[in-house]
Amino acid sequence: QVQLVESGGGLVQAGGSLRLSCSASGRTFSSYAMGWFRQAPGKERDLVAGISTSGDSTYYADSVKGRFTISRDNAKNTVYLQMNSLTPEDTAVYHCAARSRALTTNSGAYDYWGQGTQVTVSS
Repeated sequence: QVQLVESGGGLVQAGGSLRLSCSASGRTFSSYAMGWFRQAPGKERDLVAGISTSGDSTYYADSVKGRFTISRDNAKNTVYLQMNSLTPEDTAVYHCAARSRALTTNSGAYDYWGQGTQVTVSS
């Protein structure tokens, strides 16, 4: 069992930055691929960034490439999402998720989810 808790969301002006954190319980954090998903009202939950167990492989959605950076610290059981140059289109609830197998964009394949943190970008 893995419990995930996100933090770091909030209200920011367009062009600003936020850093999201996701802390995981349990001793096996390093064996999980991690993803950051977001869901805006009326839209599907999509993967915006993912990272492999060791951190040597990452994925970014086209919409965030060059602006967002995912990283993980296995010693601290934490995954981060650094978000720069934010736009109103980035407004959503951001969830972290853990998968005991390889990284995938399929949200249904993730085993554990956090409750989410709201990110609101004002124009």
